[in-house]
Amino acid sequence: MISTTAKRLCLGLLGAALVLPLPALADYPEKPITLIVPWAAGGGTDATARTIATALEKELGQTVNVVNRTGGSGVVGHTAIAMAKPDGYTLGLITGEINMMHWQGLTQLTYADYTPIAQINYDYAGIQVAADGPFDSVKTLLDKVKDEPKGTYNASGTGQGGVWHLAFAGLLLDQGMDADRVTWIPSQGAAPAMTEMAAGSIDIVPSSVPEGRAMIEAGKVKSLAIMAPERLASFPDVPTLKEAIGSDYTIGEWRGIAGPKGMDPAVVETLEKAVEAAYQSDTYQNFMAKQGFGTEWRGADDFGKFMAEQDQRFGEIVKQVGLAK
Repeated sequence: MISTTAKRLCLGLLGAALVLPLPALADYPEKPITLIVPWAAGGGTDATARTIATALEKELGQTVNVVNRTGGSGVVGHTAIAMAKPDGYTLGLITGEINMMHWQGLTQLTYADYTPIAQINYDYAGIQVAADGPFDSVKTLLDKVKDEPKGTYNASGTGQGGVWHLAFAGLLLDQGMDADRVTWIPSQGAAPAMTEMAAGSIDIVPSSVPEGRAMIEAGKVKSLAIMAPERLASFPDVPTLKEAIGSDYTIGEWRGIAGPKGMDPAVVETLEKAVEAAYQSDTYQNFMAKQGFGTEWRGADDFGKFMAEQDQRFGEIVKQVGLAK
């Protein structure tokens, strides 16, 4: 039989233990971190993830393992990130598709299901065409699209309802045309679409300009304009839409580091500082400059606000295109 005094002592010790700080948080990180990528190995998102992971390892003193979880147009990987334990040891490189998928009924996940840590990239959409095609400027292209019967031209570069599809549909809406005036041909990405365009079966690929670098340098593709507020340093000869046709329309794809909802603020602060240092490193900046990818930084709070703004913007485009469910 345990005495009353002994019971009180045990309860007192238990209560004291419950209020002690968790040593794991003070020493975070104490073990390797997993960085989930919702897209296939070898692509731009994968390359960006592996480069920032290398730089992040130096800042955190722990291995950062990149794991590709593909499928469902990004749904599988983004779901894996959201469903992970919010302890800071499973993170993800989330992409702008999280602002599009739920509007199309592909998932119930939204930006609110994540803990934002930092945005590290933004690539504006460009308008690429075959070098030997009928379009010598974006004005010529849009005039032909407007004057010719609906469906005369087609475009590709991602799946139905993907970022490049919505970016181009938004441009058509901006120019007073129906979003489906150009037929969208779903593809596995910009690279295969560029190949098809060079072969003559695709008219327009509205992807980021860096994704067309190889074909542009080979003289098979040319970029008519970029949907950005200013020209890209890596492609200084490509005009903005403002310069080309007087339009203020800008849009693109973003990438950022996030974790599951409910992460400890102290861990988020540690990660935010480490990611910022990794972002500023020569390892990351030199790689992004070499590839022509855009670098754009937002800390945790600003990244969260940015995702909310982008979610509303893409939601409107999805509705106008007729893909909302």
